[in-house]
Amino acid sequence: YLDLSGVTDEQIAEAITFLGFEVEGIEHTGAPQLDNVVVGEVLTRDPHPNADRLSICTVAVGEPHGGTKRIVCGAQNYQVGDRVPVALVGAVLPGDFKIKPSKIRGEASEGMMCSGKELSMGDDHSGLLILTDRPEVGTPINDALPAGDVVFDLEITPNRPDCQSHLGVAR
Repeated sequence: YLDLSGVTDEQIAEAITFLGFEVEGIEHTGAPQLDNVVVGEVLTRDPHPNADRLSICTVAVGEPHGGTKRIVCGAQNYQVGDRVPVALVGAVLPGDFKIKPSKIRGEASEGMMCSGKELSMGDDHSGLLILTDRPEVGTPINDALPAGDVVFDLEITPNRPDCQSHLGVAR
């Protein structure tokens, strides 16, 4: 309804405040910028020899990222052929969680397959985020996920019923 290209969130909040509405909060939806996180496809899933609930997976991550990676995973909600977000070595996930090569119960792991919560895309930590629209392997995750948006939480006074909707505020 308004062309806001080139305008920052803070400038919008300031303009809304000058119009007489209190901005109670600003929420950013969607995934934050995630470098070294790509779309991967699970090629194999074998039981971990030293742990009942872990699997050793071979995951295709695309040629620019090394082709395939060996990753130890504890999630149970995925199958061979699923496409999932893969944090490669060097990635820094929300919460300043750095991905580095590691050994999990004696087996090497070269990255991490991620849940929605680990990518700050919700509270579901019960399993991996399955990418059902099957984006191309190796695609940066920010290109594969829907773009986020900004939500402004406004306090509208009772004497302004004309501004009880987004159309009214835009007008």
